[in-house]
Parts: sequence; C-alpha cells; structure tokens
Amino acid sequence: MNITRERPSGGLLPEDFEQLCNTKGGLLSFDNFLSTSTKREIAEEFIESALPKYKDNVGVLFVMIIDPNDVSTSTTAFAPIKKYSDFQEEEEILFSMHTVFRVGDIQQSTKNSLVWEVQLMLTSDNDSQLATLTKYMKEKIDGKGWYRMGKFMLKVGHFDQAEILYNELLKKATNDSDRAEIYQQLGETKIHKGQYKEAISYYKKSLEIKRETLKEDNTSLALTYNDIGLVYSNMGDYSKTLEFYEKSQKIYEKALPPNHPDLATSYNNIAAVYYKMDDYSKALEFYEKSHKIFEKALPPNHPDLATSYNNIASVYNDKGNYSKALEFYEKDLEITKKVLPPNHPDLAVSYNNIGLLYDDMGDNSTALEFHETALAIRKKSLPPEHPAIKRSMDNIASVKKKM
Repeated sequence: MNITRERPSGGLLPEDFEQLCNTKGGLLSFDNFLSTSTKREIAEEFIESALPKYKDNVGVLFVMIIDPNDVSTSTTAFAPIKKYSDFQEEEEILFSMHTVFRVGDIQQSTKNSLVWEVQLMLTSDNDSQLATLTKYMKEKIDGKGWYRMGKFMLKVGHFDQAEILYNELLKKATNDSDRAEIYQQLGETKIHKGQYKEAISYYKKSLEIKRETLKEDNTSLALTYNDIGLVYSNMGDYSKTLEFYEKSQKIYEKALPPNHPDLATSYNNIAAVYYKMDDYSKALEFYEKSHKIFEKALPPNHPDLATSYNNIASVYNDKGNYSKALEFYEKDLEITKKVLPPNHPDLAVSYNNIGLLYDDMGDNSTALEFHETALAIRKKSLPPEHPAIKRSMDNIASVKKKM
C-alpha cells in the first residue's frame, strides 16, 4: 500500500483508511518525505488541531517502531533534524520518501475515539518484499546534493525555505541545464504557494532554456509543458491547460514507444480536463486511448486497468448511458474481485458504484442487492464506527424509501 501524507496532517481519506485497515502485516510506503517526532504529545497536538478542520477524514496516529540494529542506511534513510528545524522543541525525525514499513496493530485510541493508532515497524534489510518495493520507491527520487534538499523541503512543506535555496542555487548556476532545472523547481515552489502567475513565469523561463538547448522531441520539454498545463488547470483556465497538455502529448507521441505508460498518462490528463469541461465525448476519446495502452502494457488483472475501466464508466454514467457505464463498472469489478480478497474494502467501493448506478437507473431491487453486498464487506473489514459503513447504510435507506 502507498499513502501520500504531508504535515500537518488532516488525517486519512475514508477510502485510504479502509485500505489501511486491510493491510495488517503488509508493506506500507509514503509518497512524501515523512516528518515525525520523538514526542508523542506533539503528534497528538497536530491531530487534535486538525480534526475539527477535516471532519470527514479519519484521524490516524502512526507509531513507528525502529530497531537500529535491524536496518541500515542502504535501505532506509532517516535522521534527526532538530538543529535544522524552525521548531526544535518538536524533536523532529525525518524519513526519506522511499522508507518502507510493515503494518502492525490498528487500534482505536484510548484517549480519543476519533483517532486510530497504527503501529508501523521499520522492516529489516533481509526482507525480500522490502527490497523490491524500496528499489521501486528509490527510482522515484532524483537529483543530488542541494537540488535534492530543495525537493526535500518542498515535500515537507517548507516552501519559503525551498524558494530561498533555489534562488541561491540560481545565483551560483554555471550552465543552462542547471538553470533550467532550478527554474522548473521554482515553478513548483510557486504552485505550492498558490502563486500561479509566478509559477508560469518560472516554468516559461525553464522552457525557454530547454527549447534553445534540447531537441524538440526531448521528453524534458514535455514535462515542462505538462507542468504549465497543470498550473492553468489549477487556475481554471482549461483552454490553456489543453494547449500545453497537447504540446506535451505531441512530444511523447514522437519520443516514446506507442505503448509507453507515460503516453497513457498524458492521454489520461487530457481526458480529465475534457471531463471537467463537461465535454464527455472528448473525455471518453482520450480515456479510451489511455486505456488501450494500459491493455497492451499491463497484465490483464492489473489494478490500473480496473481504475481505467472505472474512469470510462464514470463518463458514460454522466452522459446518461447507463448500459455502457454498467458494462465498464462490471469490468472494474471483475478485475477487483480477482486481485483482492473477498472482504477487501476496495471491493466494497466497486459494489457501491454499481449500486449507485442501478439507483440512477431506477432498478431499486438490484441497487439494494449491491449496496447490501458493499455493506456486508465493510462490516467485515472495517471498525463499526467507520464512516464508510454509515454511507452504505444511508444508501440502503435511500433505496428502500423508493421501493
């Protein structure tokens, strides 16, 4: 399982917590550098302050159990950073973004019934599953020295410090390649700070250098076009978003093999924009292009294929083509049933989606059947107070009122 977490935390989304509850004994990694404290009360204060702001989320306190004799820096990077922190009293320990844990006990907190305590055990060097996942996670981290430190600061939310560092690096940069990378990272810094016009300015400076020094089909250009498109998307300017996503797409089409996953991601990004614009025909066109690549590049029961089927089903659903939506929701369910255990919370989500679709179709009896199946799975896999159980019960009550 993989979780994206930033600090201060607003808890986990209900669907993430569902997945976590069914992962006991399995591996867990974080998509961010992980900021922790040796002081339990510090973490509890963060949770207490966040709970009122994120009422729909589930409060989680991760308790790390580490035996220094059982791990090494070759597989795990963690370090005390008290002397570098703005809040030295927090006794902060920072974990690298490729750190992998085994999930231990998951219990409701005795101090606060809205919080769940999850034990995370740092896995040993001779764990074969760890070796495989750690290798994958390390491939997602690039850069070196101060450049990596800048990315590190972005990951832990120190945006002002990252901006200061990148501006210092920019002063010392001696070649165009470094300057292009620094402008790129300054653009990302501005995105995090919500300063979108400044972000575009930096990205365009990076783009200008790359266009002068790189071939027109270099994928680094595609990355910058994509990032500019992302900024325009955040600004709600979807026509400009499409303009830059399409430039990125054209480069990927020239530079990559026709079945490369990055090309599928590019098509998926474009589809998502059309979906936001309520242009369901174009959204469907690009979701299907993305899906065709996934079908060729991935094994038939890969979870990403299930997600792709779900995206297509959602478009058909919004178009009012319920029969086609059902076809693709069922394909999603078929894969999900094969790759997950029978009581996995994600399986309940698939049943729930189909239940909602039958509800829209006016087939109350079938809708009830799927909602009851979803509820049964959630009752077996989730704690009784979990909000997903309440949602299933509400869906069932809504359908029964119509019968």
